[in-house]
Amino acid sequence: MPKDFLKNTKDEYDVVVIGSGLGGLTSANILARQGYSVLLLEHHYQLGGMATWFKRRNGHIFDISLHGFPHGMIKSCRKYWTKDIADSIVQLKGVRFENPQFSVRTTFDRKDFTQILTEDFGIEEATVKAFFDKARSMNFFDDQQMTVRELFEEFFPGRDDVVRMLMEPITYANGSTLEDPAITYGIVFSNFMSKGVYTFEGGTDALVGKMKDELLRNGVDLRIRTLVEKIEVTPERQVEAVVVNGKRIKCRCVVSNANLKSTILKMVGEEHFDDQFIEDTKAVRLNSSSCQVYMALKPGESFDESCGDLLFHSEHNGFDIEAMLSMDVSSRTFSFYYPQTRPGSDRYLIVSSTNANYTDWADLPEDVYQQEKRNLEETTLQCLEQYVPDIRQKLDHIETATPRTFEHYTRHIAGSSFGTKFEGLQVSKDLPLQIGGLFHAGSVGIIMSGWLGAVNYGVIVSNDVDKFLLSGPSVSAADGNQPANA
Repeated sequence: MPKDFLKNTKDEYDVVVIGSGLGGLTSANILARQGYSVLLLEHHYQLGGMATWFKRRNGHIFDISLHGFPHGMIKSCRKYWTKDIADSIVQLKGVRFENPQFSVRTTFDRKDFTQILTEDFGIEEATVKAFFDKARSMNFFDDQQMTVRELFEEFFPGRDDVVRMLMEPITYANGSTLEDPAITYGIVFSNFMSKGVYTFEGGTDALVGKMKDELLRNGVDLRIRTLVEKIEVTPERQVEAVVVNGKRIKCRCVVSNANLKSTILKMVGEEHFDDQFIEDTKAVRLNSSSCQVYMALKPGESFDESCGDLLFHSEHNGFDIEAMLSMDVSSRTFSFYYPQTRPGSDRYLIVSSTNANYTDWADLPEDVYQQEKRNLEETTLQCLEQYVPDIRQKLDHIETATPRTFEHYTRHIAGSSFGTKFEGLQVSKDLPLQIGGLFHAGSVGIIMSGWLGAVNYGVIVSNDVDKFLLSGPSVSAADGNQPANA
């Protein structure tokens, strides 16, 4: 008999959270702390969404996605998770740029960037200050007509070298382009510029493990390998239940951490929404996907710490989003993992990340697809030899993930690594106005992308859910017929 992953679930909950990305995990944790009954459903066998990991032979553990987020993650984790999690967040001080236009090492904070832009690039300090101040002041309620390109032209006209340095890391972090609204760049960039780039000491497996422990302590009912087929709503447009693995479970609220478009168009269905809302949903553009090459050195082998922590490498002149997305890769970000990244381990690992177009990979015949993966591995090794000359002799394991890989494991439409473009944020925010009790905490609008954005969006949505639940009695009143937060 196949295992029943829904064994002993209750017939009804206050909240069902669909998906266990950092936004979904955070929403579930906050709502459970407030006393609500919460069921978290994850279709994969591991929690974390894109913030997850996998293991390979010889004890290698690979983190998925780039291991960098702003300093604000410490405060958010301390407030909405645990002090233990917050105390495990450490700074990455070795950030490098290597390309035909410049070679730079930085701690990736405002003070250091200001010095580099004035001394190495010859920009007036007053101009740099004005740029940082404007980026810092941006918020969601600003005029959103200015593009990222126009923002750079205002402060650094004709300086594609400056644009490259300021833009490339954010593009790798959330898929930004020069044609996106300037706000989508300004907010993310100023967050990073606060105090640099940080990571979780111990690896993503330790982070998600600590989050899982906290969720269980707070009473969240965690279920893996549970695929939600349908979100049921009443004729009055109120959330009623979810159908998962063929089982119907009642609830008052659903928080979807899944892709925005699949939540609305597939799990709920067009017939339950206003026509204009469906038009707006269909008009939302998906963000780009990515490829990653995972490399592990043999036990006992190492690379020099001069490699740094994050290396933005490119052979291309100027910032060019089409070149960054091309299968003919000219730009890569290397994440170097040292033993201290995962205390207790003696392993050295490298992950190469490249932004990618889903359409380039989606319909390749299987033999061609496998060959393209091998080609990507080979060109990645050729590039890496500039920094680790004997990488081939030291290599113990190598494998590649493509947009098809991410689509398979995350069920994101088109393998989108960064959710949707900016217009998705308004659709996400308006979802509860269409269906009572239906909320979305996924990656939308790119200012919400990345680890910190995911956690904070989970916080925002959990507050909205709490307000909704306070407006009526709890469905989980079996324990004394009292509201769940009484």
